[in-house]
Amino acid sequence: MTNVIYDNHNRPINYLRLAVTDRCNLRCAYCMPLNIKFLPKKELLDYEEMLRLCNVMAQMGITKVRITGGEPFVRKEIAYFIKELNKINGISEIHLTTNGTLVNPYIPQLKAMGIKSVNLSLDSLNANRFKKITHSNDFDLVMDSIDKFLLNNVLLKTNMVVMSGVNENDILPMVLLGKHKPVNVRFIEEMPFNGGQKNETEIAFLSYKKIIEKIENEYGQLQKLNDGPSSTSLNYKVNGFKGSIGVIPAFSRTFCGTCNRIRITAKGDLKTCLYDNGVLNIKQLLRSGITDVELREIFLEKFKQRAKNGFEAEQKRSNVKVSYESMSSIGG
Repeated sequence: MTNVIYDNHNRPINYLRLAVTDRCNLRCAYCMPLNIKFLPKKELLDYEEMLRLCNVMAQMGITKVRITGGEPFVRKEIAYFIKELNKINGISEIHLTTNGTLVNPYIPQLKAMGIKSVNLSLDSLNANRFKKITHSNDFDLVMDSIDKFLLNNVLLKTNMVVMSGVNENDILPMVLLGKHKPVNVRFIEEMPFNGGQKNETEIAFLSYKKIIEKIENEYGQLQKLNDGPSSTSLNYKVNGFKGSIGVIPAFSRTFCGTCNRIRITAKGDLKTCLYDNGVLNIKQLLRSGITDVELREIFLEKFKQRAKNGFEAEQKRSNVKVSYESMSSIGG
């Protein structure tokens, strides 16, 4: 019988989001400030440490792992790590989040590596606006990666962070990406995880309700799809389109009640909620000689102290003044 971990709110935990690096070759303002200082290599978890953690968690009941960053393919030998992760008994799903600029040569191998699906960050279908947002000229390369993923039958989702006054005019063109391609086009409410450039009160964000309303004003009433258990996105279909649409209330936090995710940051901090301050320094424990049995017991203790939702997690943060990390260091 498969082990199942339950938190203090009786929510099963079976999904680990693992940041393998805080580095990225793009500089999207909502994720990474331009003056960010990257962690020295010794401050990152090494692959052996991450594999050990995944093995322990798989024995506890984690079945799904998403590899995030930063940009995962910035880190050397990432293909080795994915292959080794795929060998861990109990891990049945490996997913990947990428910006699509460095992954292109690896795409034909990804299915063999055990990748079940890919989330690709894409905040505009306008090359000039893409450059302004990312500080990169790699738009054509990203679009080529999309086609290559689909050609290799890799399940693909695109993630667009909707920023008021920046790329809201890209919402409707982005919907069209799924007209002839089997892509789940997802729109994400902007969050305050930008390394301190903006905080919650300064985000004039477009809510998920406004995003849906904007799409329906253009394409008519959307067909509601089944979201599935623990889904972060509300999913829809435009009549006649090959792909689908997802809207993620990341700022509104309406999905907290079914949250099945925990996070390990690139520097080795355990986060049991996206909005908490980090609840455990795993790296320090690993390098102090802790046993797997002891590590398991500490994990179980922390899982029984989870915040009910992102709002409660904020209230419990140790800082009197909320100071958010960058999304690149959190891992999404």
